[in-house]
Amino acid sequence: MLKKHALDPIKLIWLFAGSLIINTGVSFIWPLTTIYIHNYLHETLTIAGIVLFINSAFTMVGNALGGFLFDKWHPYQTLLTGVSISTLSTFLLVLFHGWPAYPILLITLGLGNGIVVTGLNSIATLIRSRNASYVFNVLYFTQNLGLVFGSLIVGFILPFGITYIFLLAFIMFAFLSIVVFLEYRGLNQAHAAKGKKVAESEYQEKIPYGAKKAIFSILICVLAAWIAYEQWNSNISSYMLGLHMSVRLYSLLWTLNAVLIVLIQPLLTYFDDWLTQHLHGRLYIGFSLFGLAFLLLIGANHYFSFVLAMAVLTCGEILAFPAVSTFVNDRASNKDKGKYQGIVQSVTSAGRALGPLIGALVIDNFSYLVLFIFCTILVLISVLLFAMINAYNKKKIAK
Repeated sequence: MLKKHALDPIKLIWLFAGSLIINTGVSFIWPLTTIYIHNYLHETLTIAGIVLFINSAFTMVGNALGGFLFDKWHPYQTLLTGVSISTLSTFLLVLFHGWPAYPILLITLGLGNGIVVTGLNSIATLIRSRNASYVFNVLYFTQNLGLVFGSLIVGFILPFGITYIFLLAFIMFAFLSIVVFLEYRGLNQAHAAKGKKVAESEYQEKIPYGAKKAIFSILICVLAAWIAYEQWNSNISSYMLGLHMSVRLYSLLWTLNAVLIVLIQPLLTYFDDWLTQHLHGRLYIGFSLFGLAFLLLIGANHYFSFVLAMAVLTCGEILAFPAVSTFVNDRASNKDKGKYQGIVQSVTSAGRALGPLIGALVIDNFSYLVLFIFCTILVLISVLLFAMINAYNKKKIAK
């Protein structure tokens, strides 16, 4: 039986609104990064790749810092710090978006966003009116809805000038600052109450070794999946262009991805209780679909093959990614829940940073065929490792 809404540190609507706002704001900027650096600032694609790598690295730092500060300092001040860094960065981007101001501010924006995203996920661990799995599912939905909104708006605004894009991003982050300042004040009190409860509890404190191994194995799955996923953001576009398919056809694949997420995710949220009871199966199927999607690209020379592969990949994504936060939250100790949500986000950022680089190395030294096989094997081996560790833990408990 779920507890009363009054026990929630903030209203759920404001948590989900915060996720929607930040992801809409971010999506005004990140899709344009490579194009802006190469076409507007006239730097090489290699330089653009390096900037994206450093941005991902600082996002990882923000993720880890956000989780640490959420647990060890004050959640409210942690969110305010992160959103203030992001707001200031976007404001300065409106005024200074030449070279090298743009990459420097992009990096500070990544740091701020890393803190905020981890903070929002960590708040889910303090919610009492709903299961954490439900909150993680809706956060994932709002994240993707924000990306859809932002990407659509960019297409209409960009012809008026890049300055208006940065201005829109600043407005979104300024609005988020107001929301956090006014609506997130109850976080510290709820966190302090949880800390007191943890201190009085006999169970506290160390995560069992088996649970640590399980968390480590699911993080390997996340890293492998994001390394594979990033091929769609980087190298697969070049592969499709080499097959004489247009940029428009490539961009339609991401429209398909967004539409499937927006349509299917609420359905999974509706069956959240059942899916939570079968969390392991959800993760096995989700990550397996993720890996198998790349098999559909082997020998692909018709657009339908790419559509089918993206559909399978997206179904795997919807099943697996929101469930990872639930799996880790269930196994983390009460005093370290924010820390472990930060680790999940850091591993995601690491996969995003490494994916394009690893893919490019495989293609340069071998071929796209080898890349697709590599991605399939990488993800499926990580799923197998995860399943083996879970089976071992169950066997040990049974004894």
